[in-house]
Amino acid sequence: MPSALPDGDVAPVDGALPEPALRGLGRRPFGVYVHVPFCATRCGYCDFNTYTAAELASSPASPTSWLAAVRQELSMAADVLGTPPPANTVFVGGGTPSLLGASGLAEVLDVVRDTVGLAADAEVTTESNPESTSPEFFEGIRAAGYTRVSLGMQSAAPHVLAVLDRTHTPGRATAAAREAHRAGFEHVNLDLIYGTPGEQPADLARSLDAVLEAGVDHVSAYALIVEDGTALARRIARGELPYPDDDVLADRYEQVDSALAAVGLHWYEVSNWATEPKAWCQHNLGYWHGADWWGAGPGAHSHVGGVRWWNVKHPARYAALLAEGKSPAAARETLTAQDRHLERVMLELRLVDGLPVDVLTPQAQSEARAAAAEGLLDEAALAGVNGRFGRCVLTLPGRLLADAVVRRLT
Repeated sequence: MPSALPDGDVAPVDGALPEPALRGLGRRPFGVYVHVPFCATRCGYCDFNTYTAAELASSPASPTSWLAAVRQELSMAADVLGTPPPANTVFVGGGTPSLLGASGLAEVLDVVRDTVGLAADAEVTTESNPESTSPEFFEGIRAAGYTRVSLGMQSAAPHVLAVLDRTHTPGRATAAAREAHRAGFEHVNLDLIYGTPGEQPADLARSLDAVLEAGVDHVSAYALIVEDGTALARRIARGELPYPDDDVLADRYEQVDSALAAVGLHWYEVSNWATEPKAWCQHNLGYWHGADWWGAGPGAHSHVGGVRWWNVKHPARYAALLAEGKSPAAARETLTAQDRHLERVMLELRLVDGLPVDVLTPQAQSEARAAAAEGLLDEAALAGVNGRFGRCVLTLPGRLLADAVVRRLT
């Protein structure tokens, strides 16, 4: 089941933002995230805000009502932002956006163009399930203006896919990646999950071989997280499956990093690898650098100028609020200077360029030097060059303990 939303302050009915949040709008990157809440089936490990047709059978929610509501929300965004900067990036996620088909995804992008606008050189990404794609699908979304595709592969081992309740066949993800390339997509990502109960090193090696065979320029790889309320969590609680072991997860991460680096896919964020900087996901970089973005759709989160808010989760409630001319925001928060500093450390430290040392307190700088002495931060990067301040850049052991390093620096 979908996870719960955080608590927050009451959001204005009209979605208005305080004037200080709007200062500098347009001087910072601006992205649009569109959440598609529909899935054909629910994967056992997933707690995202998604719904199957059966789960929505008794409600008026549908892809048609959802798209109409997204248009209403982005029209509201244009009003709230005044003259919004054209979106530098668009990311359509979910859920399973590819269930909308090429024509549906083209409509989504048209909505963005018609409301907040789209920069001429914008990066436009959609997530896709390999099983709901085809050569015609990729040709259609490429013609519509999408520039990047992210495919959910997770694993190439059938028994691992079975534990995850994934429905695609092991070879479909690599075939889909090739179809995307033939349709003209230069930038294609494959998602992997490692550490699934029962996964062996040979299973992960098989998945990595499939990734390399696909010839993609970007890979995201995430350790399996057992979320409360999911079918996987219930199976583990009943003793049917073991809980993922931290040492095993560390070994799997090193296996992923070694295999990808050997063929020119280098890390630029702890869980992301790419062939070169132009293959980096610019939309996600906006998140990691604290840029502005408007998240449209049920349960979507937004951030503009230090104000963050999140929408109600159920598609029917989301659409009903917008039909009444009301903001779909469930709550919001205004980040304090301390909040923003904490988030900057948490997010920028995960990047290959690291975090400038001079943003840290003297005590935290001392901790950074200690972490470097322990091999968790790169000593040369920390020292800086030609009198310039250094940067906190994680080493491979540091990436394995990134959360612990963040705690030391905050």
